Amino acid sequence: MSTPIRPNVLNMTPYVPGRPIDEVKQELGLDRVIKLASNENPFGPSPKAVEALKQAVGDLHLYPDGATAALKKALSAKFDIGEESLVLGNGSDELIHLLGLVFLGHPSDEVIVGEPSFIRYDASAELAACHLVRVPLDRDLAYDLKAFSDAVTDHTRLVFLANPNNPTGGIVGRTDLAHFLKDLPRAVTLVLDEAYYEFAADDPEYPSSLEFIREGYNVIGLRTFSKAYGLAGIRLGYGFASPRVADAFNRAREPFNVNSLAQIAGIAALSDDEHVRTTVQMNSEERRRMAEQLTGHGARVFPSWGNFLFADFGRPSKPIYEALLAQGVIVRPGSAFGKPSFLRISIGTPEENTAFVTALDRAVTAVV
Repeated sequence: MSTPIRPNVLNMTPYVPGRPIDEVKQELGLDRVIKLASNENPFGPSPKAVEALKQAVGDLHLYPDGATAALKKALSAKFDIGEESLVLGNGSDELIHLLGLVFLGHPSDEVIVGEPSFIRYDASAELAACHLVRVPLDRDLAYDLKAFSDAVTDHTRLVFLANPNNPTGGIVGRTDLAHFLKDLPRAVTLVLDEAYYEFAADDPEYPSSLEFIREGYNVIGLRTFSKAYGLAGIRLGYGFASPRVADAFNRAREPFNVNSLAQIAGIAALSDDEHVRTTVQMNSEERRRMAEQLTGHGARVFPSWGNFLFADFGRPSKPIYEALLAQGVIVRPGSAFGKPSFLRISIGTPEENTAFVTALDRAVTAVV
């Protein structure tokens, strides 16, 4: 007799990451592969973080600080928020997982997500065996906040909004978000996933979760060191919440859930504003250039405030994806998001982006 497994776990869709560079090299016999599939920082981590890691490797026999005290102190000073309102995780993915543990406990509980949006929000609902409500984006791939409001019931516990949204890159502005929150029942918690916060922060209409938390709304903000800070490989996420909610996170999380190297690199990265500014500036310039090139190849490119673009080619994009892959350029196929005519393209270095454009010209021509 087979060991029983919870049905809701088997209903989950496993997360499929972007294809590794070495795997593609080996499979296709290529010497050079460019990965524009995972929204990574092509400029790498801060030199300060790299140096801090070098200095720390001799202490790996010691357990990390389970309270992440030094990192919380640095985050508190950076964002002017009390340490009691901070939560830390093994990437913001772990914090999404913890949301399900903290807030969901009954099969009738509901979680509202946009479609398409980041797939791991689904896991918080599926693992809790509760009800997942998907609200389609509008025809311009923007959040339909009225549809979100209409979807809220007495059973709704969590609403996820990625701002900017992944994979589309769009944002919800401050005024629209404020109106949405005013109509949201107090029993509902809004989770603002701000993984790409640094890339959008200069827009005066772009809100921060901290604004609403300080005003007393039931809001949790999630951020990460994986994107603008370039520390995806060591997994470090953080969040803002009320002290009561942050306390619940700390009760539910694993001991030592943030490793010592992540803590040390995070502190160093926070002190390197210049590295983040350079990353954001280069991303903005290259994102604009890439959008123009994609448009010139017949794609509809949706406005993005992230470090990626979502482009609709108006026909199945899989042949284009495969033709790019054959030339050593990895992008994200839209089928992963239920949009088979789309590609999501991360913004790389100027040289990588030029190579992508050259490969795209050949790919589009070859599959006509």
